[in-house]
Amino acid sequence: MPIHDWTRLEPGDFHHFHQRWIVGIADALNGGLLPPEFLAMSEQVTGRPIPDVVALQTRQPRGGSGGVALKSSPPSARVIARFEKINYARRADRVVIRHGRGKVVAIIEIVSPGNKDSRNAIRTFVEKAADILNQGVNLLVVDLFPPTPRDPQGIHKAIWDEFGDEPFDFLPDKPMTVASYLGGDLPTAYVESVGVGDPLPSLPIFLSDSESDYVPAPLEITYQQAWDVYPAMLKELIETAAS
Repeated sequence: MPIHDWTRLEPGDFHHFHQRWIVGIADALNGGLLPPEFLAMSEQVTGRPIPDVVALQTRQPRGGSGGVALKSSPPSARVIARFEKINYARRADRVVIRHGRGKVVAIIEIVSPGNKDSRNAIRTFVEKAADILNQGVNLLVVDLFPPTPRDPQGIHKAIWDEFGDEPFDFLPDKPMTVASYLGGDLPTAYVESVGVGDPLPSLPIFLSDSESDYVPAPLEITYQQAWDVYPAMLKELIETAAS
């Protein structure tokens, strides 16, 4: 399913799609992608951040991973970046509130127009993302909106700048970003650049602090499912404007 140009609609129109999409992602993960010792829930509060989808480990696996979908080799992406120096300035002691039924291991965030419509909004989002990673929680960010003056090289570069001044090969013809992050003292980012008309990549959802423990993000199929039930009137506005 090609990515649509969501800038052609009002922010509230995307919000409706966004809500349907995140429920679909959670359903796909719980429907067999995740090993049985994990569960995914939407809109759970984990301390300060408010994520879209949370992956929780509910119990220890019994003999192996326990799930046929769990990958056992490092994933790939157009850009793979990792820090080689521990960020001691970010290692302040803190109280982390965990979900009562298990440890939070991964969070999925779908960027909305409101996350980028002001300096304060994007600053809040970037700080939230950095806070998640600094807690050792893994993160998947899907941004289907073009850069703004507040994130001129996209949301990934804005997040990555919280950890260091690392260069990023921004592609103007593919200005949107899907990025998967392995959290902790030495974060690693797997980044794909996409544009309108591209399919969504299946980047990893990391389930531990190892690059070998992940499941592929079911972005493409769940995007299609959300689009299939999106109001016809709003579909027509996007498709007419694109033709």
